[in-house]
Amino acid sequence: MSGKYDLVIVGGGISGASLLYTTAKFTDIDSVALVEKESEIAAINSHHTNNSQTLHFGDIETNYTLEKAEEVKEGAEMLAGYLENNDPDREMHAKRNKMVLAVGDDEVAELEDRYHEEGFGDLFPKLEPIGREEIADYEPNVVEGRDPDEEMLALRTPDGYTVDYGATSESFVDRATEEPDVDVYTSTEVVDITPTLDGYTLETTEGRFDCDVAVVAAGSHSLQIAKELGYGEDKVLLPIAGSFFLAEDFLNGKVYTLQMKKLPFAAVHGDADVHDPSVTRFGPTAKLVPALERGELSTVGDFLDVFGFDLDAFLSYGNILADRILLPYVLRNLVYDLPEVGAKEFLPHVQKVVPSADLDDISRAEGYGGVRPQIVDTSGKTLDMGEAKIVGDDVIFNITPSPGASTSLKNAMRDTHTLMDFFDGEYSFDEEAFRSETIDNFPRPSAADYAPPADE
Repeated sequence: MSGKYDLVIVGGGISGASLLYTTAKFTDIDSVALVEKESEIAAINSHHTNNSQTLHFGDIETNYTLEKAEEVKEGAEMLAGYLENNDPDREMHAKRNKMVLAVGDDEVAELEDRYHEEGFGDLFPKLEPIGREEIADYEPNVVEGRDPDEEMLALRTPDGYTVDYGATSESFVDRATEEPDVDVYTSTEVVDITPTLDGYTLETTEGRFDCDVAVVAAGSHSLQIAKELGYGEDKVLLPIAGSFFLAEDFLNGKVYTLQMKKLPFAAVHGDADVHDPSVTRFGPTAKLVPALERGELSTVGDFLDVFGFDLDAFLSYGNILADRILLPYVLRNLVYDLPEVGAKEFLPHVQKVVPSADLDDISRAEGYGGVRPQIVDTSGKTLDMGEAKIVGDDVIFNITPSPGASTSLKNAMRDTHTLMDFFDGEYSFDEEAFRSETIDNFPRPSAADYAPPADE
């Protein structure tokens, strides 16, 4: 197998698939290929069992600043619009109630301030404060068994999109391959990328590919490949593995708890599974692991390649893990994966959402969870909160921790503009058509959005 293409995209998760869709459908690039090392598209972190299935808008994620929420919101609306336009039967997503829950005087005051004073109520017009009785209308188990004198407040919105990002990735690929000169190669692992006078040569397990421009959207492996080409020397990764616990039929939608603002990881939340609303998932946990893929020992060496064992990397890890909030959090999360002990230690997080839950109600979700690469800036010895993008000579590297899936289409739009620059005006991008197929289909507020559920 071999080929010559204008553009080759490495990685068939939601990030690579989004870019394939965007470039195939809305540009006039002559030839595009996507290469994926697994036998199926979206087999690793984008698979629906390996992530929280959340479409992050920034409305109930209380570790987001208003500025970050504004940034994330547009990307989420693009993906939601795509789903509204292409998934009328809800095979790739479910749309359910969601809320962030505050319990006790301090949390209630914090949530009220966020809504009224910090501007989140203005940024998200569908977001509304609701009290105990209305919370019980939507989520009876959140209120049942709770101290009746305890203060409660939630910010609730109907835009609770639960997404199968694997199925969405497959949809992107299917739409893209409707176009001529768009090829997808699975079971094709890139083993080397070499710059040439005309672009790049990719040596793979299935042959050689030549291209003018390359985009590497291979999750944690993106930084590994970037470093092999001399990019990203001031970055290493802090790989975090997430796990979940399961219960039966506790929640109708998604319920978040308040987030510690210094943590880049999602707050523990409960939500109904995208394909089976009778299953409630609680999590994710966040365990530090020395590997780029969960359960793949071969990727321990890949992690060591990225880490590099230089002094700045060690000092960065030391500085980050010495934090008085982060270190106890990381140590505590190690316990949740232990047999017997793990569920007992995690139970209080479940009970914060569902007070009546007991140990017999929850079980470890075997086979669920993935690795999220948190990005460490070794020059500043800090943990970066968000995605990383490295732009080189006719090459882009995307490293996409949460909310990378939520903003995948916005990221693809930005990358496509960069690609147009790489091609020096030879091709064009129809952003208006792209928006028409995505964000223009996102449902805007209407009176019906504020009606309580008829029957939960």
